[in-house]
Amino acid sequence: MKHLTEEYDIAVVGAGHAGCEAALAGARLGLRTIMFTVSVDSIALMPCNPNIGGSSKGHLVRELDALGGEMGKNIDKTFIQSKMLNQSKGPAVHSLRAQADKQAYSTEMRKTLENTENLTIKQAEVTKLLAEDGNITGVRTYSGAVYHCKAVILCTGTYLKARCIYGDVSNYTGPNGLQAANYLTDSLKELGIEIFRFKTGTPARIAGNTIDYSKMEEQFGDERIVPFSFSTDSEFVQIEQKSCWLTYTNEKTHEIIRENLDRSPLFSGAIEGTGPRYCPSIEDKVVRFSDKNRHQVFIEPEGLYTNEMYVGGMSSSLPEDVQEAMYHSVPGLENAKIVKNAYAIEYDCINPRQLYPTLEFKKIKGLFSAGQFNGSSGYEEAAAQGLIAGVNAALKIKGKEMLILDRSEAYIGVLIDDLVTKENHEPYRMMTSRAEYRLLLRQDNADLRLRKKGFEAGLIDEETYKKLLKKEEQIKVEIHRIEHTNIGASKEVQDFLTRHNSTPLKSGTTLAELIRRPELSYEMTAPIDPDRPKLPWDVQEQADINIKYDGYIRRQLKQVEQFKKMEARKIPENLDYEKVGSLRIEARQKLESYRPVSIGQASRISGVSPADISVLLVYLEQYGKLYKAEKNG
Repeated sequence: MKHLTEEYDIAVVGAGHAGCEAALAGARLGLRTIMFTVSVDSIALMPCNPNIGGSSKGHLVRELDALGGEMGKNIDKTFIQSKMLNQSKGPAVHSLRAQADKQAYSTEMRKTLENTENLTIKQAEVTKLLAEDGNITGVRTYSGAVYHCKAVILCTGTYLKARCIYGDVSNYTGPNGLQAANYLTDSLKELGIEIFRFKTGTPARIAGNTIDYSKMEEQFGDERIVPFSFSTDSEFVQIEQKSCWLTYTNEKTHEIIRENLDRSPLFSGAIEGTGPRYCPSIEDKVVRFSDKNRHQVFIEPEGLYTNEMYVGGMSSSLPEDVQEAMYHSVPGLENAKIVKNAYAIEYDCINPRQLYPTLEFKKIKGLFSAGQFNGSSGYEEAAAQGLIAGVNAALKIKGKEMLILDRSEAYIGVLIDDLVTKENHEPYRMMTSRAEYRLLLRQDNADLRLRKKGFEAGLIDEETYKKLLKKEEQIKVEIHRIEHTNIGASKEVQDFLTRHNSTPLKSGTTLAELIRRPELSYEMTAPIDPDRPKLPWDVQEQADINIKYDGYIRRQLKQVEQFKKMEARKIPENLDYEKVGSLRIEARQKLESYRPVSIGQASRISGVSPADISVLLVYLEQYGKLYKAEKNG
């Protein structure tokens, strides 16, 4: 029997947020790319929350955009409300978050994909990976068609052997009732890939016209909207915004949940997969935080042209009748009609410690993976990994050095390093607290940190890169001017300081010293700075932050220097740890299992002590001398 056979450079399996970024990266770098999906109508689907960004996740989207990704541009075209979170705190934790029009987001991303040169979209289920001698050679679909390629990127999301559950109802489908992918797992196991079973969930969707908003607190977007993408004209995003709403659970809600815990598949054992600790179901919250008499519930619109509202904070897998009673106990939802029931979803994913920091499998060359398939959670985490996997698949085919971002360079670096180095027994979620150098890795300077890397990889064009260089120069010149602008103790200055509850001057000082005062800022000091040049808002922002936090930034830069030294000490890929004397048995086993690429990565492996690192450093010094001696002959 004859089957279709085609040739491509890269095959991307899955068209969620990871798959879209991976496919776009591969195609934009000139590689013939094919993206498979079980349904073209599910491209860039948002099966859970209707938003992009949020605490730390906003950083990921900004970084993704700086590197040449699409998510930031796409949400700028399709958002319905935008907020900069944590504005009362320092700039390190400021994070952008936008409510999305789900349908528009998916439609717009599909349009971008369909109009990208070198990219083919194919509705088909990939059932088998083809490999020879430890190298990927292609994929086979359910129909038997074979697609030969040089690299494959797995972005299967929550579709592998997916099962949706609420109460006693268990459907073997993917999210939103879409077809699950039931065959690929067996092929992965045949190739020796270790599989985990994870779980996530989603709340109910409620008809907006059955909600009593008078019992809720209205949540507005920012007055002045900041775009996600550094390429988006800020005037383009100044739109009329939709409101969200805040309400709370209460003791009645919690009583309904407690009385029905025996019917919850989470507690009965019907759900096998491990769920996300930082995004628990409402029944999980009630059990784990029994001292709290209420929990926040956010009512968020799913789009401009739908009546559906997302009930944020009340994810559940309780039976249908319990869901009705539970939601109806919440103020404002007493008469609400449920459009879609809440459910939990179980799915197959991998142990990500099988990957290099490039997101390529250690065992199978040319096989990459990204997104929830790597044991992470969230649209933003998925998209960030998708871009890195797509870029690296393309660079590998071109014979170029692959892109690795370390923990001191990007939240994306923290995300991937945590996945491939640490033991994650639950879906991984990005948080600002995970980033040691978060004052340097702010969302506002993502372009300054990463645009050059995007340009070198080939995803950022020369014109965009030149704009970055101009911005860098403007910031440098303005900071120098501020540091060297003297301010005297004139009556005008003293009056200004008094008006702003700031201590008057006893003698002259610099403008920089005034800006460093907690109660003042670059923008506020304009009246006493007559020679100030007219500069773009983002240049002013960088000048302000760099002046105000100068001491802290210098301190973190010194810490990064030490970190870089550890990362620069590479470990040979074929190192035999059995020959490293004095290594503890646990450390030897862990190092053999993880195969870290550097001393820095080795030091972050659980079970590898500082003493083990010292032993390894001594051995590598001797190994290097021995290697040089053998090479010189």
